[in-house]
Amino acid sequence: MAARHPLLRALEPVADRLGAELVTARRVIESDIPLHWDGELVGGLRLPDLQDALPRLIEQVERELGASLRELSRTDKQEAVRRLADRGAFQLRKSIDEVADSMRVSRITIYNYLNAIRESA
Repeated sequence: MAARHPLLRALEPVADRLGAELVTARRVIESDIPLHWDGELVGGLRLPDLQDALPRLIEQVERELGASLRELSRTDKQEAVRRLADRGAFQLRKSIDEVADSMRVSRITIYNYLNAIRESA
């Protein structure tokens, strides 16, 4: 098996953070982001399906904050909502409901956290 190209190795943390997959040049498809090195196609970045985006974003925030959303303190829940908002989570359909359910709070609470974030900006 050939060694992974240095560009692909360097992009592994980025792909991991995005929930994306790095593919070799021979596996690149039209919807992938092509990755070139010195004019040669060395691979591609395959972005994840948006249907799975919110659970991945929630998982990342939980990992960063060290607990599931429901176990967080009020202050940490506000921080989690800020991080999710910064990453565009609330642009996704029904995300307010899903985050509220994950935190075991009301939708109104999530809207209040979002309003507080906007007011402090």
